[in-house]
Amino acid sequence: MEDTSPLRQAVLAWLEQARDLPSIPQAITDVALSTQPEFDAVINAVMGAAPKSEHRDLYGKADGDWVPRWSTLLGGSGLGDATRLVAQGATVSAEEVADSFVAFCTAPAPAVEDWLLLTGDLPEGTRIPLGRYTLQTFTADELMQLSPMPALYDLQPGGLDLRLLAGAPFVHAPDPDRASDRSGAPWSDFTGPRPEAWHWRALLPLILWSPEPLHVDAVFDVERGREFGLHQNHVPTTFQIYEDHDGRHEEVEVREIGSFYITRAELPRLQAFCTAVTAKIDAVMDGTTSSRRLPRRRALRLERAARHLLQAHQRTRSDYSVWEQEADELHLDYVIALEALMVSPNDKHEGISERIRSRAAALFLTPSARECVESRVQEAYSARSKYVHGDVLKDQEETEKLADLRDLRLLVRQVVLRWLVLTPYDTEDLAPRLDAAADGTSRERAIDEPLRAFFQETPPQDVIRA
Repeated sequence: MEDTSPLRQAVLAWLEQARDLPSIPQAITDVALSTQPEFDAVINAVMGAAPKSEHRDLYGKADGDWVPRWSTLLGGSGLGDATRLVAQGATVSAEEVADSFVAFCTAPAPAVEDWLLLTGDLPEGTRIPLGRYTLQTFTADELMQLSPMPALYDLQPGGLDLRLLAGAPFVHAPDPDRASDRSGAPWSDFTGPRPEAWHWRALLPLILWSPEPLHVDAVFDVERGREFGLHQNHVPTTFQIYEDHDGRHEEVEVREIGSFYITRAELPRLQAFCTAVTAKIDAVMDGTTSSRRLPRRRALRLERAARHLLQAHQRTRSDYSVWEQEADELHLDYVIALEALMVSPNDKHEGISERIRSRAAALFLTPSARECVESRVQEAYSARSKYVHGDVLKDQEETEKLADLRDLRLLVRQVVLRWLVLTPYDTEDLAPRLDAAADGTSRERAIDEPLRAFFQETPPQDVIRA
């Protein structure tokens, strides 16, 4: 293990001489700082404490030699910002900066993680596994520790106020396709699907848990202790007015949380539900590597249904708040999700809408519910056919259209959940079982008992337990 005390002393000496630097930020950019003679001592100390053989990501070639990159040491670590603050006379803890810099240089390169900021209000300390993902809330101090220089928070103008994110729900997971890069250069990927589609396996259990809309507000690249990647304009905020003890009103900026709300008493139920649903999703998706056609197609159908459901959810700000020009497209997303799960690979094209209607209805426990589902699916499928063939849908008042769209969203959510509960994971198809139930045979044991057992053991939020 390398001795880090020379590196720490070099940083402290560097910060001490920073008091004599110009106070104008434009005169002490990272490029300018890298040419200061005193910076050579920092570079030499880094080479002693963090040799290239163990910390390749710190190094780059210059004139044929491998040396620590000044852009990483000043920009990536935050040492450049700390230096400018000292030069401007700000009160900066040199001891904390030195400790953070030593940790930045000598710690193993962290895993790169994807972090999804969600709407919603969850209790402090929430931590729920979602397969390879985790749903978690953080305090402002915990978020601060993710950065390379926690001591600089609240000292830099224009920085993100982490109090806005205290208690915010994040879904996070390592990104196996990316390696850590401490160069400080921005990383962008404009290819591939939208985040709600890319990370559907983590989001689907949450969508199925609650009827309230849930959204991905932002996606951040996180390397713990290196880079958080948060920006002020990526956090949806609003202003609330509070009245103090003297009756004076004050505006406070707060994060928009929407209507997705979990109480502390509900957390055990949510965790049990997510564990059960995630296991069912994983079991179906294991079919992607099967040598049999049916499990592979079943996995693809679930992914398609989930992506369309989540895509529509993402564009639904609240129960009755949808951009009017997108309402018909959202309607189409829901019907595609419905069809993806209700159609069997063995179906003929004729009569497909009738089979979708009867199979969807067969997933519900009471005759009145099944009758209602049949009617709604028939209307939805008819509207879908008109829309995709370019016909004009029937004129509706906006409130009526939004109400129908909400009902369809809640229906498809229920169909996806019940399909997951009932679907087999081997080479048996669910469709014949639903057809038999629709015909009035083998319903109790094949459909009702498994559904009742699931809703009793791991009910979603909108199932009331006696």
